Amino acid sequence: MELLFAHDHRFSRAPDGEVLTDNENGSGYPFFQRYLGVFDRVSVIGRIGEATCRRGYNVTGAGVGFLPLPFFHGPSQYLRQYFPLRKRLEEIVASKAGAAFIVRSPGTISSMLIGILKRRGIPFGMEVVSDPYDVFAPGAIRTPLRPLFRRWFAAMLRGQCADADVISYVTERVLQARYPAVRAIFTTHYSSICLGDEAYVEAPRTITGKQRHVLVSVGTMDQMYKAQDVLVESVGHCIRQGLDLRLALVGDGILRGYLQRKVASLDLQERVIFVGRLPSGMAVREQLDAADLFVLPSKGEGLPRAMIEAMARALPCLGSTASGIPELLPADDLVPPGDSLALAAKIRDVLAAPDRMTGMSARNLERSKSYRNELLQGRRVEFYQKVKEITQAHRSAEALPCPR
Repeated sequence: MELLFAHDHRFSRAPDGEVLTDNENGSGYPFFQRYLGVFDRVSVIGRIGEATCRRGYNVTGAGVGFLPLPFFHGPSQYLRQYFPLRKRLEEIVASKAGAAFIVRSPGTISSMLIGILKRRGIPFGMEVVSDPYDVFAPGAIRTPLRPLFRRWFAAMLRGQCADADVISYVTERVLQARYPAVRAIFTTHYSSICLGDEAYVEAPRTITGKQRHVLVSVGTMDQMYKAQDVLVESVGHCIRQGLDLRLALVGDGILRGYLQRKVASLDLQERVIFVGRLPSGMAVREQLDAADLFVLPSKGEGLPRAMIEAMARALPCLGSTASGIPELLPADDLVPPGDSLALAAKIRDVLAAPDRMTGMSARNLERSKSYRNELLQGRRVEFYQKVKEITQAHRSAEALPCPR
């Protein structure tokens, strides 16, 4: 059976025709390969733009193809492409009779596709990976329509969960509470993270007092979901109060210039390093291993893979109370989203307590082990099997002769 997988990620087509992504673990070929254990073929449905050079990771390969949609970025482009998008999705659904569908939500593509599937009576599975109510929290998105989007997308996701036939959530309980399955359907939870043995250190860190500390944060700069602006402000507060800090920001995006201007306005050019986008794996782990503290004060989240990866390196971590982060860290390691003063105070308290950091290291390493790939894969396969079963049942029902 073929699986059609709808993904709101922005893909690119290289001059040689290859479909590429900037996130190998979240939307690259290794990610889609995991579905091939249950399905014969995976066809990714996604928007695709033209790239001028070959930069990124392959999406397609043996058993994995791509069904392109018109490219758009942002609300205005989405509105201009609305009717071509809908037409293309209608064509895909009509041409793939008997295929199974998994829709990754929330997102504009997923919302449109779910409407088409519902109207045609086609069952589908959903992977709920983030919370739009938090994604569109104050300060996370720079648009005057943010309050409208916050209510609209949250209500939309609640409706989609009510319509879905099988659901997996990225959190253990947080998203389930806000976006429940209202019917008696199969639900499960798992992260899309893939952590093998090489991702883990063997033992926790033993931390001693030191004068200079290195902080690290990992996340996209296309929006301020990860709250790097709040973190920069907090570092400024800490330095003005006498701490000797360096901050490494791993990631890139259209708001990098905004962050660089903020750093300059706070006279932190010598303290904040823009590492840029790194290939997943060893390059990121080297940054984590060189740091003393991982900080992710997100304004919106699902369950942050970057934090789990940092925990697997036995790195002490601080985060916000957004969405799934409290499932990873205890309350004493959390601050309210958007509060740079509270975050600065938390950073100072933690760095001043080596014994506390040693305990955080041990606890984080142990917690991260519950996200080992071999443990998560069982729940993933069960979800895939349920999607396959509901699709087979639908096909069998369609094949029955109509009663006279």
